[in-house]
Amino acid sequence: MAGGREAPARPASVPGPGGTRITLADLPPPTTTRWVVRRKAEVLAAVNGGLLTASEACARYGLSPEELELWQQAVDRAGVPGLRVTRIQLYRELDRMKRPAGQAAKMNSAPSRTSFPA
Repeated sequence: MAGGREAPARPASVPGPGGTRITLADLPPPTTTRWVVRRKAEVLAAVNGGLLTASEACARYGLSPEELELWQQAVDRAGVPGLRVTRIQLYRELDRMKRPAGQAAKMNSAPSRTSFPA
């Protein structure tokens, strides 16, 4: 390469979410539209292990960087089970509840769907 610097070598495989090694061939196909927990976890393992960069994963799967970051935050909070859509919805609700009252009003957040008896 120019300047004498070579790009770091990418690993041929990385540990997957179940502990087995995964390669690029093991990742979900680029045409994936149904994102189950296992597929999300495999993509995150590939990114975290250096098999793909975050920008490559976003381009390959048509994801926004924000969506990929939300997946990572869900795993950081609750492990792989946190990638379930229902878990993500719960975490967003909990985050809204933790914000100071003035901040929630500024963000025009939707009212909570959870109601408690008076």
